[in-house]
Amino acid sequence: MSTLKADKLLLAYDDQPIVKDLDLMVPSGMITALVGPNGCGKSTLLRGLARLLKPRTGVVYLDGKLLTSMPTKDLAKQLGILPQSPAAPEGLTVHELVAQGRYPYQNWFQQWSEEDERMVKKALEITNLTEMASRPVDTLSGGQRQRAWIAMTLAQDTEVILLDEPTTFLDIAHQIEVLHLLEQLNREEQRTIVLVIHDLNLGSRYAHHMVVMRDGDVVVTGAPHEVMTVNMLRDVFGVAADIVPDPRTSVPLCIPYDIHREEHRDQAIVHSNGYHAVI
Repeated sequence: MSTLKADKLLLAYDDQPIVKDLDLMVPSGMITALVGPNGCGKSTLLRGLARLLKPRTGVVYLDGKLLTSMPTKDLAKQLGILPQSPAAPEGLTVHELVAQGRYPYQNWFQQWSEEDERMVKKALEITNLTEMASRPVDTLSGGQRQRAWIAMTLAQDTEVILLDEPTTFLDIAHQIEVLHLLEQLNREEQRTIVLVIHDLNLGSRYAHHMVVMRDGDVVVTGAPHEVMTVNMLRDVFGVAADIVPDPRTSVPLCIPYDIHREEHRDQAIVHSNGYHAVI
C-alpha cells in the first residue's frame, strides 16, 4: 500500500503562510479525516499533498519518493484528488466524465484500450451509476453528481484518494451515501482515503484516523476515541461539549452546548426553587 508523508511542510499563497512547518504521516489502507476550524489550512494541506500547491519549504513523499521529482503521469497513476465543488462542462455525460480518469494512461502510442473501458465500467458499477452512464452530469442530483466524480477518481485506479469536503452542500441522506461509498472502497478495494470534512461526528463515524488542525499546524492525531475529547473541542474549536458513545458503533460523538445558556438555565432552576445563590 502507498504511504504519504509530509515533512516540515510550509505552504503559502503569495506572502501569506497557511500551513507552517507541518509533519504528517497518513496511515496506509485507512480512512483519514482532516478536521479543524474554518481557515485552519485543511484544504491547503490537501493541495500540498497532491502537488497542486508547491511547498515553500519542506517535502512530501509518496512511497519514499519526493512528489516534486515524480513525472506527472506517474503521480496521477498513484494518487488521485477530488477538489471541492468540481464542475463538469455542460452536456458532458457520466461515462465521458468517468473516462477522464483514464487520462494518465493515454499517450501517442497507447490510445483508448479495452483495459480503459473495463476500468470505467468497474468504476460505474462500484458507484451504482451504470444505468446513468449516458445521462449528462448536470442533470444528476447532488449525491449522484458527487458519486460520478468519485467514479472518475476510481477509474484513475490510484491507491491513494484525496477528497476536499466531498459532502459539502449535500443533505444528510446524500452525505451518508457518499461516505458509505468511501467506506466501501476502503474496505473492499483497500484504498487509502484522506478527506477534509467539517462534521466532526461524521468524521468520527467513518474515519479510522483523525488529524486535527489549528492555525496551519497539526494539534493532535489518532483514532477517533483518542482525538474526540472535551479538551480538544474546547481548545481547538472553542466549543463546550459532551462526548458520548454512538449507540450503534460506540465511536465518540460530540454533543455541543452553549455554556452561558447552561449557566443561565441553572440559575433559573435555583431561583425557581426559592434559592438566590448564583452558581
